[in-house]
Amino acid sequence: MKNLSICVLGGTGFVGRHLCAELVKRGHQVKVLTRRREQHRELLVLPSLQLIQADVHNETHLKQHFNNCDAVINLIGILNEKGHKGNGFHIAHVELSRKVITMCSSCKVSRLLHMSALNASPEAKSFYLRTKGEAENYVHTYAANKIAVTSFRPSVIFGVEDSFMNRFASVLKFTPGVLPLACANTKFAPVYVNDVVQIMADSLTDTSSFGERINLCGPKQYSLKDLVKYVATMSGHKRIIFGLPNWLSKLQANVLEYVPSKPFSIDNYHSLQKDSVCDGESICMTPLESIVPSYLQQDRNYSLLDRFRAKR
Repeated sequence: MKNLSICVLGGTGFVGRHLCAELVKRGHQVKVLTRRREQHRELLVLPSLQLIQADVHNETHLKQHFNNCDAVINLIGILNEKGHKGNGFHIAHVELSRKVITMCSSCKVSRLLHMSALNASPEAKSFYLRTKGEAENYVHTYAANKIAVTSFRPSVIFGVEDSFMNRFASVLKFTPGVLPLACANTKFAPVYVNDVVQIMADSLTDTSSFGERINLCGPKQYSLKDLVKYVATMSGHKRIIFGLPNWLSKLQANVLEYVPSKPFSIDNYHSLQKDSVCDGESICMTPLESIVPSYLQQDRNYSLLDRFRAKR
């Protein structure tokens, strides 16, 4: 297989770090653009990776670093914004995607991998899913015949250092006894990050994936309540998980919308009104139960060791 020169946007994130490691393992030359190079120097251990300080929203920077690249991968996405009107989502998802397509065309980059989301649609009520849908449609429409685009639409992604299982483990750690859980019956088909990056890396030269929108789900479906109960068990936090009715879920979202860091927002609530599952058979077969205990139980063991030391 030909070794490619690839520029990755969002390469310092959870999926990005795993994908960059996989691309380097396959012999590709990888450039990762980041605003804060000094905060991500751990990526420099990857032998054929360049970590470059740049603003991905600056078209001059994009053009400079897309030049002479065989492929661009855009993984950038946000789950919440600082404001409440959707502007942050639009900039991160739609405006950036337009700049990426424009600069790919200008630099004659012939391959683009685009990270979208399951249920992404321009008609979605949540800003997150709506702007993801608009961005996905844009890159497929305006790539025309010049750029081979593949977009990926995963359910929730799990793995070491994920922001889903680990986040709930942190919430449970500081929850006294009972956790009131919004949208508890929403279903997910969690997908393992290593499965995701393998499929993305394979697709780079797979002509059958050109122009495709690929849904990514794991082999089993769970309600949000089931997942949180599983996290509680694996992390050693004995809690009662109490599913809130819809009106209380929405009320909780409206309240937490204005809490610093937005632990749960009204946009999250709207996103959770539809199950994040795939129709048909899964192409990502690693089960949740074979991976999650390895990192949640490890954190639990460290916590037990800390308590033992404190008693000495």
